[in-house]
Amino acid sequence: MSHYPSIDTEVLRTFVAIADQGGFTRAGEVVNRTQSAVSMQMKRLEEDVLQRQLFQRDGRQVRLTPEGQILLGYARRILKLHSEVFNTLREPHMVGTVRIGTPDDYVMRFLPGILSRFAQAYPLIQIEMHCEASSILMQRQDLDLTVITRKPGEEIGQLLRHERLVWAAAPGFCLEEHTVLPLAMPGPEFFCTQWACKALEGCGRDFRLAYHSSSVAAIMAVVSASLAVTAHMGSLVTDDLRVLDAADGMPELPAASIMLLRHPQKNSPITECLAEHIVEGFRL
Repeated sequence: MSHYPSIDTEVLRTFVAIADQGGFTRAGEVVNRTQSAVSMQMKRLEEDVLQRQLFQRDGRQVRLTPEGQILLGYARRILKLHSEVFNTLREPHMVGTVRIGTPDDYVMRFLPGILSRFAQAYPLIQIEMHCEASSILMQRQDLDLTVITRKPGEEIGQLLRHERLVWAAAPGFCLEEHTVLPLAMPGPEFFCTQWACKALEGCGRDFRLAYHSSSVAAIMAVVSASLAVTAHMGSLVTDDLRVLDAADGMPELPAASIMLLRHPQKNSPITECLAEHIVEGFRL
């Protein structure tokens, strides 16, 4: 039987953090290690353990090689199984409450699957949810975990996914009938509204904020009634709406970053288990 060197789970955790954060420095912040310690871990992993190049370095940016992509899939599975073993055998009856904050954009799209899988694994843990705008959630200090939306370049926390904004309207909405385009958006203080307005101004399209609400359900009800157009996360556009693009005369919109924040003083096995489920759920 061949004998291979083992890979410590902490090394795999650091490797995954680098892949998620796109660099050694930010990964070090996630795993609570210095940049030099992270670099040393990865050097040993590449040169001594696997004897394969895992990273392509371009200045401060780090990308995975094909071999690195292969390892990433295995690393995520190993860490998930490692966590399940400890949760099952060492703490089979974890109890308590986790307070999570999220904009209501993500509640219907991502949270049902995440919470369902988490409840099956930990049926005695109570989830307390708070749905508010990202700007408000960032100011709260009573939440264990917070999902927020950030502009590119202003990311904090752990990246869950990038989402491009798209224009959406009801199938029966006729753009040609509106010389002044009616929009249904959150308030003007929300960056997605600012992006939509700036994009329309840039292409010379007249518009007005006909409807605004902090409730995604209210905005979608207006759009579904063919009263206005909205700009929304691409994966959150429902099947009863159609996406508008350049062929419809609509300008391209930028992408946003969905991030997960952990309260530094509220970390526990319970919150970390839910955090892992959230990270996995936003990748589906």
